Amino acid sequence: MKKQKVAVLGCGLWGRNIVRNFFNLEVLDTVCDLDDENLQKVQEQYNGVKTTKNFDDVLNNNEITSVCVVTPSHTHFNMVKKVLEAGKNVYVEKPISTSAHEAEELKKLAEDKGLILMVGHLLLYHPAVNRLKMLVDEGVLGDIVYAQSDRLNVNYFKNDRSVMWDLAPHDVSMMSYVIGKEPKQVISAVGCSSEKNEIMDITHLSIEFEGGVIGQITDSWITPMKHVRFLVRGTKATAILDDTLQENKLQVFDNKKDGTITDIHIDYLEIEPLKLECQHFIACCEKGTKARSDGDNGFSVVRILEEAEKIMLGENKLKSLDQRNFALSRAKQ
Repeated sequence: MKKQKVAVLGCGLWGRNIVRNFFNLEVLDTVCDLDDENLQKVQEQYNGVKTTKNFDDVLNNNEITSVCVVTPSHTHFNMVKKVLEAGKNVYVEKPISTSAHEAEELKKLAEDKGLILMVGHLLLYHPAVNRLKMLVDEGVLGDIVYAQSDRLNVNYFKNDRSVMWDLAPHDVSMMSYVIGKEPKQVISAVGCSSEKNEIMDITHLSIEFEGGVIGQITDSWITPMKHVRFLVRGTKATAILDDTLQENKLQVFDNKKDGTITDIHIDYLEIEPLKLECQHFIACCEKGTKARSDGDNGFSVVRILEEAEKIMLGENKLKSLDQRNFALSRAKQ
């Protein structure tokens, strides 16, 4: 079992959390970022961790076995491809790409090289989400007929694409994982830009899953009061997971009675999901086993979101957005 040495590409707001977790797991070797201030903070907080502004330093370092890519979504494809071609395992933040074709290419490349490719679908490692999945698998809710995920918050640092690409990967991956069914097609997709451009900051998706299960997803960057709730409706009972609550996040309600079901155990350990996700990545790299959120999972999510964006924007606006992001990507290479 080979000891892992991890490099993290990108040390912004979210990247700092990943750096902290890999350092605590005693596998962090190098942090790469273009911002001098970010690298200075790493040097001050994490003794012994190397820093660089040069991506090639990571690619050419044979001691580095695995790389975590935490950069803007439009850069994911090129960076992940280069890391895989260098023979290193990859953990890439969601989405794996903003193109299903690119996601499939990365998946195949990792498979051909026998490398781990894991996507940061964080909620697949959330203890409450996993407890809910167990309840579904045990038949507590009956046959699943409907699921709804609402993820509403304020984001002052809007992503380069849209709120759908920023947040909906969590919703689609979580929904599919919990109900145990793959998404088949997008029924409808609408969005709104409060700034009157192609960058949607509110989106509503309706998705059909295997077996006829319908999933509804709403995401927002402009909601002042945070609202993060996941509902799963079965033929017997309905579960609600409210991730804004400090306790009793997961509750189950009998469909035919008023009130929660009290004769089932829904306890779970409160462990930071990101810590569990980072641990899972290291374990997969050491054992050579597929990740829970592997390349297939990443491709499945991107395929649905790409379909939704085409419905939402139309071909002409989508081409304009693709050209803009391609130019951004080229400028940062």
